[in-house]
Amino acid sequence: MKTLPITTWLSRVATLLLLLIWCYQAHAQTPADTLDAFLLARMRQQRIPGLQLAVVQRGKIVKLGQYGVANLQDSIPVTAQTRFTINSITKAFTGVAVMQLVEAGRLDLAAPTSRYMSGLPAAWQPVSVRQLLTHTSGLPEVMSEDELLTEENASAIWAKVQTKPMDFQPGEKFAYNQTNYVLLGQIIDKLSGQPFAQFIQERQLNVVGMPRTVFGDAHDVVPHTARGYTFYHMVDGEMGRSKQLRNVFEMFPPFTRTAAGLNSTAEELARWVLALQQGKLLKASSLPALWTPGVLNNGTQRGFSGFLNGYALGWPTISRAEHPAVAPVGGGRNALFVYPKDELAIIVLTNLQGANPDNFVDEIAAHYLPDMRATAGFGLPPTIRALHQELRKRGFSHANALVKQEKKKNPQYQLPEDEVNAWGYRLLSQAKPKDALEVFKLNVGLYPESANAYDSLAETYAELGNKELATKNYQRSLALNPKNTSAAAYLENLK
Repeated sequence: MKTLPITTWLSRVATLLLLLIWCYQAHAQTPADTLDAFLLARMRQQRIPGLQLAVVQRGKIVKLGQYGVANLQDSIPVTAQTRFTINSITKAFTGVAVMQLVEAGRLDLAAPTSRYMSGLPAAWQPVSVRQLLTHTSGLPEVMSEDELLTEENASAIWAKVQTKPMDFQPGEKFAYNQTNYVLLGQIIDKLSGQPFAQFIQERQLNVVGMPRTVFGDAHDVVPHTARGYTFYHMVDGEMGRSKQLRNVFEMFPPFTRTAAGLNSTAEELARWVLALQQGKLLKASSLPALWTPGVLNNGTQRGFSGFLNGYALGWPTISRAEHPAVAPVGGGRNALFVYPKDELAIIVLTNLQGANPDNFVDEIAAHYLPDMRATAGFGLPPTIRALHQELRKRGFSHANALVKQEKKKNPQYQLPEDEVNAWGYRLLSQAKPKDALEVFKLNVGLYPESANAYDSLAETYAELGNKELATKNYQRSLALNPKNTSAAAYLENLK
């Protein structure tokens, strides 16, 4: 038997090791790989035409993704250069602009608005700059459903809104309101000595290097902008959802563009987040103030309903024990989540009004932070999370029995109706309608006089194709709440 030289053996071993490494790399799934599959499935489920993604982790952009179609009519795909209307994420830029004026010593967040603006109605004058930023001012809404705000009638409508009474006393409650940011735009104009759009351009966009981020709306020519779409439309004065996709033409008159007016890309927004965290736009010491939610007169914080439970300086917030976040959202179609404690940020832009990516950004984050997986119940209230984890083992058909057992052990055991309902919709968003059905059945059992509980159960039966039980539960919901338009519309369609 011929003996091979040691160098030949080493060469063959090295070749074998390289082959094994190549095979491992070729077949190992990275978070980015599984994330692509997740996003494509979500787009199919929600019929989202186009989507753009950026993920920032530990100070670097670790993933960029482009999926689907930017323009259905012309079959134009989403690319890295596609611009998306970011709607109210613009408010986060306004918050940064205000903090830049604070750092320059020109503005005090606690000061009344009247310190910086003369001629305001008497009731408006005590409202603080912070209350404008956090939507706790009580000012009347400038953008009403009764009158379309355009560039031509902007002055008249602004004059008109100043004659209206306050909605509530400043600091009494949270009410999302565009008037707040129109007034902030005027304050920026005055204190910076230039139009707010120019101030934001020079102090943020140019500093970061964001050539594709521009102000504009449907009246402006903004090249390579994704067209907007929606499934929602008005039926007899009520908003309803149809199967037909319609175009959306969004208009933001120039004086309102501190509230919603920017167009951008996921990559440029990622670079903006990095610049913010790296001290290029604000001092590091200013970030806590920027991201601290406003507090009402009674000492509590408030935000949108659901998990966006606070509102800071242009930034909605998610206050929770695990993985808190600041999370600007826009137009029901865009979301920008920053997880400060996790060194993670995720930007999702879509062209579907109603896509609500804020509902699944945490699931994207779970590809990088495994303990955030929704299947494990992350984000659910503690009591429901414990039940969720037990039902994953036993099957969701045991929900009612398990709750009865817990109530026998502990008479104080409670599952709030809205939390159970949100749990069911969370399962629906994870493409688990059968599990969601069991949760909605549980809620009806717990709250048999709730029209909303029956409505959610009926909706799920309809999604599963069970018209008989969908009809039965919609009828019960309508009997409990005759103003339930979704139930009435479903029953009318059956006729």
